[in-house]
Formats: sequence, C-alpha cells, structure tokens
Amino acid sequence: MLASSAPNETVNPADWIEGAAKAFAVLESFSAERQRLSVTQIALRAGLTRAAARRHVLTLQALGYLEAEEGARSPNYWLTHRVLRLAGNYLASARLPRVTQPTLNRLAMQTGQAFSVAVLDGDQAVIVARSGEHRMESLALPYGVNLGARLAAFATSTGRILLAQLPPAQLKQYLATTERAKFTAHTITATKDLRRLIQEAAASGYSEVHQEHELSVYALAVPLRDSQNRVVAAMNLVLTNPQQQPPRSSDALQKAYLAQMQAAAAELRLLL
Repeated sequence: MLASSAPNETVNPADWIEGAAKAFAVLESFSAERQRLSVTQIALRAGLTRAAARRHVLTLQALGYLEAEEGARSPNYWLTHRVLRLAGNYLASARLPRVTQPTLNRLAMQTGQAFSVAVLDGDQAVIVARSGEHRMESLALPYGVNLGARLAAFATSTGRILLAQLPPAQLKQYLATTERAKFTAHTITATKDLRRLIQEAAASGYSEVHQEHELSVYALAVPLRDSQNRVVAAMNLVLTNPQQQPPRSSDALQKAYLAQMQAAAAELRLLL
C-alpha cells in the first residue's frame, strides 16, 4: 500500500479532499519497476478498493494523465507525458533548483564530472537539479544523476547526508522499518553499519558511497544549508567517465573534489 487515505495530523479533517488524495495515490502507483499496471494492481498499490481505483483511473485517463491498451478487456495502464507538466512546473517555479543550477553547471565545467542536488522524500533521495552535460555528451550517465530519479537513501551519498539530519527518534524508526535491498555486492544494509556511516556523515559534513547503488559509480556528497543553518538538500558528485579510473582511496577522492564542493555549498548558503 503506497498511501493512506486519511489526513495526517497537520491537516484539518474538514479541509481534507479524499478524492484528490486517492488520485495522487493512483499516479504514485507507477514506478520504473511498475510501468504498466492493471486496475487490480493499482488498487493494491494505492490502498483503494478496485471500484474506487477504476473510477480514478478512468478519470485520469480522460484528463490525459494515463493511457491504456486499446481493445483489451482488462487493460493495463501507464503514465503519459502529461504528468511532466507537474514536474516541469516545479522545476520552473521552485527556488532550490533555480538557485543551485548555475553552481552545478559551473562545477561540471570545472571538473568534467556530473553533479546533482537531492532532497529527502520518505525513504528516498529525489534528484531535483542536475548539472549540464559539459564534456559528458558521449558518456552513459548513471541512473543516480537523472533529474527526478528516486534513489534508496540508505545506499546513496546524498541520502546519507539527508538521513544524518533526522531527529534521533525518526532516524531510529527509519532504520527499524525501511526495507533495504542489496543493489550490488558492495551495498551496506546492516542497521549497525548504516547508523555508524550516517553518524560519520553528520560529524564530518560529507558522505562517500562507492559502488553501493550501482557498480562502477563513486559518489561524494555535502549538505546544502540555508541562511538559518538548516540542511535543506544535499549536493553530490558522481564520477561518470567509464574510461577514467576512480580514485584509489577516499583520501584521493576528497583531495580532488571535496574542498571545491564545500566552497560551493558555502556560497549557496547565502542564497538558500
């Protein structure tokens, strides 16, 4: 079940629109692993009855947000490009992507590497800004730098930076309840080890992840703070050149990029 149809404690029940909550639950049923779903599957994923799921699916199809197999008695549905209107409006209007974009582009031009900014959404780190592809047009970029990508927070450098900012009770609940897949042979999933790595990220002000989410991907992240010293996002570097040998040690990676990233984060603090 993806979403609850009950309002949380921050919403007055009199102001809660049940239909809107269910419609978004239907849209959020789809993912990279579940690109095409039947009404029954959508109902299960969204926590709805099949009848309610069918009504919302047909409404969203009429509005152009879903498509279906033609002529099928029990069709599968999938998202259309129309949902990008929502993402596009966010990227065009939200302050964080607009403010960080020039800095990401500058870092990419200076280093020839890929940079991105992520925020925490539940148990995932979501990429909300990424650098232009200066000198990287011919490279196959890892999934973790794609705009809009949703990555398991525990296995990514940005995710660990963001998890390090959670209150202790909330972090304890996250570690106790979040399912942790083994993405590669290097993925760290043990609660004790993850707690230590997250605490180290909080103490040091940076996080490194080597090949835990994708093979041959090395990432380094630093927190982005606002003028009140609150961590609002994380910025990371992803080494992308398959012909380039990654640094042989953490010290080499930090020496090559960490000071530059920290300086950029300090500049952004005045703008966030």
